[in-house]
Amino acid sequence: MHTDMKKMLIWIGALLAGAVLGLFGLGWLNDMSDFVATVYTRLFQLLAVPTIMLAVITTFATFGSKGSGRIFGRTLFYTLLTTFAAAAVGALIYVLIAPGNLSVEALSQTEGAIADTPQLSYYDHILNIIPNNIVRPLLDGNVLSLLLLAFAVGIGLSKLPESENKAIVVKGLLGLQELLFLLIRWLIWTLPLGIVAFTAQLTAQVSAGVVADSIGRYVLVVLGGNVIQFFVILPLFLLARGLNPIHVLSRMMPAVLTALFTKSSAATLPVTMESAEQRLGVRREIARFVLPICTTINMNGCAAFILVTSLFVMQNGGTPLTLGTILLWLLISVVSAIGNAGVPMGCFFLTLSLMSGAGAPVAILGIILPVYTIIDMVETAENVWSDSCVCAMTDHDLR
Repeated sequence: MHTDMKKMLIWIGALLAGAVLGLFGLGWLNDMSDFVATVYTRLFQLLAVPTIMLAVITTFATFGSKGSGRIFGRTLFYTLLTTFAAAAVGALIYVLIAPGNLSVEALSQTEGAIADTPQLSYYDHILNIIPNNIVRPLLDGNVLSLLLLAFAVGIGLSKLPESENKAIVVKGLLGLQELLFLLIRWLIWTLPLGIVAFTAQLTAQVSAGVVADSIGRYVLVVLGGNVIQFFVILPLFLLARGLNPIHVLSRMMPAVLTALFTKSSAATLPVTMESAEQRLGVRREIARFVLPICTTINMNGCAAFILVTSLFVMQNGGTPLTLGTILLWLLISVVSAIGNAGVPMGCFFLTLSLMSGAGAPVAILGIILPVYTIIDMVETAENVWSDSCVCAMTDHDLR
């Protein structure tokens, strides 16, 4: 406990130091913060791809596809439950706070703001999941394609008859995984330096006016929904399963803070898995199976963002927000969030595609861009906290 408290104090100190450095507004200091923050983001992304692959393959190969079925069932059940809850909270707060329409002047200033953003149809999205060679998903960091490959290889290994060749392959994969986790622990040990850089970078952006033009009530709905899901709904789920939310959160805090600053649940996965196994005490076969899947399908913050933003954009386009419309888009937001890439701005581009398909005025999303950095940070932290809760509840249920 003493060691955990010491680590927590160091992380808090790093947060405060970064905030102070960012307020200085020195050009060279901001450049240095951007450089260090980018280095850490790239290192997390570097480790995320092999972590996802090896975790799924070794779990299936050593634990067997039959035993994994129960784990997957629990994971999917809790994922759907928490994601629906997050979207429902967002809808409720939207109705209560009722953001007004934007002015014509504000809309006219953003007509070309998002003209160059990529827009994929669901047909293209599904095709992109199916790999046409084994190298491309690794190069692109395509999480869904990697999971598909990992499932195939892992299940294939579990079905092979016991032999010396199979044992060598499995032991080799387990050895690589141990090496990977050693590298992850080294990276986590140096993370306070990264937190200083991330916080300084964010503080500099805020003080420079990046979020000065925030759209009050809309931002309040999005962030308010995330905060309620984070501090009220998810802890209630844990309490219902007989788990202490404070204990779980304190143990998973390194992962939650890393997600806050990297804005990528996929990049945070190495830290999430290490925290779950080493700090929270989740069994290895559970953590290494549940968390890579949750990183892909458990998107609480994304579901709430898609719903609230879609309602806001459609409202400004003249669509009446009836109860039927809200319930329909609640369902659409949950289905869309599942399978969304766990990368920075993934939810933004997904919402853009949905609104383009619905014929809504997508230029409004250009107004949201200046504040999306803050929104993306909070919702990614919520996603990883939700992943942690699903993992903890699944481990508890199957003990």
